[in-house]
Amino acid sequence: MQNLLAAFIFFTRLPFGRWVNIPAAAYKRVVPFWSFTGWLTAGLSVLALFLSSIILPYSVALLLAILTRLLLTGGLHEDGLADFLDGFGGGTSRERILLIMKDSHIGTYGVIGLIAYFALFYALLYSLPIELAGFVWLAGDPFAKGLAGQVINRLPYVRKEEKAKSKTVYDKMTAGELLFCLLGALLPLYCLPDMRLLGAVVLPVCLWFFLTTLMKHKIGGYTGDCCGALFLLCELSFYLGVVIVYQNVMV
Repeated sequence: MQNLLAAFIFFTRLPFGRWVNIPAAAYKRVVPFWSFTGWLTAGLSVLALFLSSIILPYSVALLLAILTRLLLTGGLHEDGLADFLDGFGGGTSRERILLIMKDSHIGTYGVIGLIAYFALFYALLYSLPIELAGFVWLAGDPFAKGLAGQVINRLPYVRKEEKAKSKTVYDKMTAGELLFCLLGALLPLYCLPDMRLLGAVVLPVCLWFFLTTLMKHKIGGYTGDCCGALFLLCELSFYLGVVIVYQNVMV
């Protein structure tokens, strides 16, 4: 339970930390519970989508839902994506990539990447009927977090703990934690109203293998920024897969 609460404290900006005291060691084991934070962030975002759509156009409601998740997470994952794109886009060596990713300033690759990411996120969900978009979001957020979290089982962390941005190096998952992580990631897929949409998981799985292989080749492991980038890009590719299935199989 402490590890689960630590995950909610670490991955969201909700004030769970004011209610309970969590030992520092628990934050090393938050990744297996990352998918469960997706239940919360996706649930509240979709709630904002449906409630605001009662009095506002779908286009505006979707923007408000996206802003809701940004407020819930404090832009934690988006910051990681920007740093990842700056580092891997502008770095020519392992040391240079790591140095760029640690820099708090955003560069050209990060700016362009975030614009493209939000444009695609919005366009993909908006291309679906609002009810379907909501259910897809409920499934995609936790699934992508559970998938992205598997990077700690495949690759080593590349920085020393004292040099990590969060001052935390995640421990690899035990067998029990892996099972818990997979449950948190896979159970929300039952939110999908049509099982044909399960075919959308192929794209994020393939992308995960590609990106983790790239990380291994370029820097020999992963960083916290890599985790954030993996989540957002895997989630985005899941929505892309859903739209492909919806447009070409279901309609």
